Amino acid sequence: MIWINGALLPADQARIDPRDRGFTLGDGLFETLAALDGHPLDLAAHLDRLARASTVLDLPLPVEATEIATAIEQVLVANGLSKGRAALRITLSRGVGSRGLLLPLDPKPVLVITAGLHPVVPGHLEGAIVPIRRNEGSPLSRIKSLNYLDNILAQQQAQALGAEEALMLNNQGRIAGFARGNLLALLGNTLVTPPLTEGVLDGIVRRRILENAAKIGRETADNVIEKGDICKFRALWITNSLLGCVPITRLDGQEIPLDAELTAELAQLVH
Repeated sequence: MIWINGALLPADQARIDPRDRGFTLGDGLFETLAALDGHPLDLAAHLDRLARASTVLDLPLPVEATEIATAIEQVLVANGLSKGRAALRITLSRGVGSRGLLLPLDPKPVLVITAGLHPVVPGHLEGAIVPIRRNEGSPLSRIKSLNYLDNILAQQQAQALGAEEALMLNNQGRIAGFARGNLLALLGNTLVTPPLTEGVLDGIVRRRILENAAKIGRETADNVIEKGDICKFRALWITNSLLGCVPITRLDGQEIPLDAELTAELAQLVH
């Protein structure tokens, strides 16, 4: 069962117009988040990010946040996912538009909410630096747009290299982050993540760590990370709303230390 613009329908009965700009041009946004026992985690933060991104695209949200929260509850119950962990996706498209690139004068956005089983979270992952670059000059690098092809191709390249996660540099050759999430590294005694200006998504887990790491006695910094800094990493993680904070123990064939104690502390912090 999915929720689409106020209606709860079986997926095979839901209809999106083939002229929808989300389908034809990738003109839209999405959010992915976890739910635990029927409660979406960090929902306010995700809806805030969605609202900020919709302003960037001049794409109005068709409903209020309270209606989205109610719709999420309905979708979880309808799919038998109100117990345990689940994965949610909120998709916002601009809706039908005429041919061409200019925005429709009277947009009728389409909002879709789906839910599924939460993916298994691995104990650790292997990464590889891929050729595809993150464009720090584009506003799309800082939002979750429906055009996700750079990330898709980057992940394919990582898989071809025998890795599970694609590490993307930006156009300056500096570290931006992973195709599926933000990068967090232990440099010295400081937890460091690249700043948003490096072409980085304002990740929900990333932000939580920056704001709350002092509770576990850790200093943080959002600093530029050069490719040459990899050899100095005392630990490395990928962060996103479904994985949480998963260690990367090998990057481009180089072993990265696994700090099990700090990983456990971060897991408590983000959950």
